This record gives sequence, C-alpha cells and structure tokens, in this order.
Amino acid sequence: MVHRAGDRGADSKELLMDAAERLFAERGFAATSLRRITAEAGVNLAAVNYHFGSKEGLIEAVFERCIRPLSSERLRLLDEAEARSGGRPSVELILESFVTPVLRAASRPSAQITMKLYGRTHSAPDSHVREIFLRQFGGVRERFTAALAHALPHLPRAELYWRLHFAIGAVAQAMADPERLVVLSDGACDPYDADATIARLVPFLAAGLRTPWPVEARE
Repeated sequence: MVHRAGDRGADSKELLMDAAERLFAERGFAATSLRRITAEAGVNLAAVNYHFGSKEGLIEAVFERCIRPLSSERLRLLDEAEARSGGRPSVELILESFVTPVLRAASRPSAQITMKLYGRTHSAPDSHVREIFLRQFGGVRERFTAALAHALPHLPRAELYWRLHFAIGAVAQAMADPERLVVLSDGACDPYDADATIARLVPFLAAGLRTPWPVEARE
C-alpha cells in the first residue's frame, strides 16, 4: 500500500529506512535518489521530509539504527570489564569489549546488508557521509580511548590515536572482506566463525598497541 503525504504512521518510517539501507549498500549514497528510495519503500516523497527532514537526515537515521545497538553492547561489556578488574581492565579486555559485538553481528546472515553498507561508507567519495557515520561513535570513541590511555600510560595521546586508527582498520577488514581470507587460506580459515576471529584478532591488536614507541617518533 502506498502511504499518502499526510501519513504519519511509524510503518512508513521503518519502510524508508529498510529501503534506504538496502539501496545505499547496493548502489552507494550519491547514486541513490530519494525518489528511488520512496518507490522502493512504497511511500510518498513527503514522508521523507516528515520523518527525516532531508536525505542527510535519512542517512543519519539509517546509521543510528545500525550502530546504536552495537555501541550499547560495547559500552556494557566495557563497564563489566572495568567492574571485574577494579577499574583497570587489561588491553585485551578492552579490545574484547570493543570487537566482540561487531564481529558477532557481522557473522549473522541477516547482517550482510549492514556490513555491505559499512564497506560503502568507508569507500564513499563524499567525506560528509563518512562524517555522519563517524559522528555515531562519539561516546564509544571517548570511553574506549580513555580506557586504553589508562592501560597504556606510556603512550602519548597522538601515538595512541595512530595505533587506534590501525586497529580499527584491522577490525573493518575482518568484517568487510571475509572471503579474501577463505581464498588466501585455500579454505583452511573460517572467517565466519566469530569466536575464532575474536580469539585471534584481540591478541594481534593488543600486541600492536603495546609495541614500544619507536625512538625516531620521539624526536
């Protein structure tokens, strides 16, 4: 059923976000028009303005719907790690809290569109889209950066950000292109086994974060 311009039902909002997420993942952000999204959702173009205000507002809502549950779970796990360790969790516990929710989510068949959307976001030529995406991680970024700075007090803040940048890239790669590992290993590795991935990725990232600060970087 096509909703009329004045339809304010919650159904049209969810239909629009479902269609937008799918089309953004398949076609990219710039190549997906609001008319294409509304046609896919079966709602009137006015519903976009009513629920989101603009295409940018719709993009932000799609990102928020995907990211908010993962952010909540990351923060919950970090709270637990801090409680268990008297406020001083190890680098491994912090990283485990960070990577577990997203890698377990990525391993579910139902998450494939979302993972493809993340890949589109990282490769999008429009830096404004990436800015909207990264804005969703504000609270998580602050909490985890503070926790790692506490666990690695010898690292200057700029050096910590370098290492976090590399670590996030490794996590993104593990999510975005699992088939590459299947090919590289001739099928010996199963990147869709979330627990096996976490068990390998956490010590790998921890070793990188703990690497001695190079002398030349201090000069």
